[in-house]
Amino acid sequence: MPRFPAGFELAEALTAAARDLHDTGTPDNTLRAAAELAVRLLPGAEHAGISEIERGSRSRTLAWTDEVVRSAETAPEDEAREPHPDWERLWTTPVVRIEDSEADGAGTALAGLGLRSALSLRLRADRRRLTVLTAYARAPRAFDDDAARIGRLFTEHVGLALDSTTVREQLTEAMRTRDLIGQATGILMERLGIDAAGAFESLVRASQRENVKLRDLARRLVDANHAGGSAGR
Repeated sequence: MPRFPAGFELAEALTAAARDLHDTGTPDNTLRAAAELAVRLLPGAEHAGISEIERGSRSRTLAWTDEVVRSAETAPEDEAREPHPDWERLWTTPVVRIEDSEADGAGTALAGLGLRSALSLRLRADRRRLTVLTAYARAPRAFDDDAARIGRLFTEHVGLALDSTTVREQLTEAMRTRDLIGQATGILMERLGIDAAGAFESLVRASQRENVKLRDLARRLVDANHAGGSAGR
């Protein structure tokens, strides 16, 4: 893999990566692209994955380049441990490195998979949830300070792309929800002979009474109406 100098070549590579990330369309696709790009971009990386950790609970792997990553980032069901104990440090520091898992007692699970080095980078963090991008290599001490610096620049681009795709997805969902509620309101207007305000109020009351999200109740009503219309034809 190329080792980028702190200059034009690195800037070009990061710009190309940013373009690829922003073209992904959805948060899930952004995460998958980020894992693949990490292997191409970070010096020494052979595998990569992205996991989410919630305080007081297990982690879950969101994206991975291959199955060895899923094994590395998922603790066995019968063990009450995190697959990477060092991940806890990422709540307070942006980068954590495992230099040699065979020499580090905390990294024995990685050593068993033939992964000697790991570079973990904080992608997102709030009070409850931590998202981590980790690159792996079979060789010990594969990730130096340059790899860590490039990794931090890369995760900034990933974070921006995630924010962008998340907003787009939320806006798309909001539009779909508005259309769905509009359809459900129209059905109630026709059935009950009431105006739009009364139909919407009826929908809200039913949502509260049944403890169901307004969107889900509207979808149920629209689906039932379509099914009834199909049966009548």
